[in-house]
Parts: sequence; C-alpha cells; structure tokens
Amino acid sequence: MEFKKRIFVVEDHRLFREGLKAMLAPHPEYEITGEAEDGLEAIRLIRKSKPDLVLLDLSMPRMDGFSVLREIKTAMPEVKILVLSIHESDQYVLEAFEAKADGYAIKDSSREELRVAIRSVLEGKTYISPGVAGNVLEGYLDGRKTLKSKSALNTITQREKEVLKLLGEGHQNKEIADMLNISVKTVEKHRANLMSKLDLHNAAALTAFGFEHGLISTKT
Repeated sequence: MEFKKRIFVVEDHRLFREGLKAMLAPHPEYEITGEAEDGLEAIRLIRKSKPDLVLLDLSMPRMDGFSVLREIKTAMPEVKILVLSIHESDQYVLEAFEAKADGYAIKDSSREELRVAIRSVLEGKTYISPGVAGNVLEGYLDGRKTLKSKSALNTITQREKEVLKLLGEGHQNKEIADMLNISVKTVEKHRANLMSKLDLHNAAALTAFGFEHGLISTKT
C-alpha cells in the first residue's frame, strides 16, 4: 500500500488554514500532520514531524516565511516547500526561489490550481502560479538571472531583517534575544547596524521601512 504524503500547514490566519485542510480532507493520499501560526513555532514542529511537504505563508508574526524557508531547507533539504502568498511581485517570487522553495502559488488561486501545485511539488517538479513573474522567473530558473539588487533592502543581512521585523512588531530587545536565541547585546548591535546601513535614526523610521518593504506584516 502506498504511504500517505504528510503535509504541514504554516499560516497565521485560522480561516485559511482550515480551508486548506478542508480542501485536502477528501484526498486519502494526503495526511495533515501539523500546523503552525508563526515562524518560530513552525520550525520547531516541522523538525519534529518531518513532513513530506510544507505549505508556507510568507507574512507571519515572530519569524517571516523566508526565514522559515531557509531554516528548513538548510536542516531538512528533502522536505518540499510550496509557498502560498498574496504577493505577486518579482521580488517575492525570486527571493522565495533563491531560498530554495519548490513552488510558489498565489492565495487566490482556485482549489484545482492549488491541488495541481501540491501534486506537482510532491512529484519533484517546480510549480509557479500562471502569470506570476513568468518571464523573470523563467530566466532565473534557466540560470540567466539571479536576484541582485542594489536597493537598501539588500544591504542588510537576514538576521538584521529578523530583528527589524520583531522590533516593528513591538518586541523589546530582551524578548527578541530570547526568540532568536542571541544575547541582548547582539540585538543592540543589529539594531545599530540597521540604523547605520539604512541611514535611519529611530525605531519609528525602522518600523516604517519594514512596512514599506514587506518585512513587517500588516495583518491583524
């Protein structure tokens, strides 16, 4: 008998999580092995449950989807990851594939399209929603393009992005240190580096930058 494919759902909106589970319920070849509503919880539970596929939102509290994607692909490269996002811009699509995503689907896709996306990724194929950054992504996958930008956003490191996100969500330095398993002094250093690199001089300016570039979720 063929084993069921184990699927883990990472999404901070309960209604969307429940919708995904309801969509997959009639398909006996799939099994939902877990779910998480923030990035840190996702990493912990995915390491424990070892799913075949992760359905991953990009905009989440505590740790964003890009960070989750990189962490999981580094620790468990065999796990397939299908990004489910509201974002259709080249920047998001290319950054997801730079981080080793196996597929990228838009949240307002039809149920049939999402089922095709899931099946394709589980079969080892790369999936991209039709019309989403098609030409740019085609060039990237052929090795003709990479995600290169001279914008201010790309002068900061992934860890600095994580610190910026948590600062923008209102967390204090001690809370951020605990979440990221680093010292308070290191958090302060990242904060100083952010202000220097971005030429910003207070927390409000950092928060505004984070919202403008999609590093801080506007969802409630």
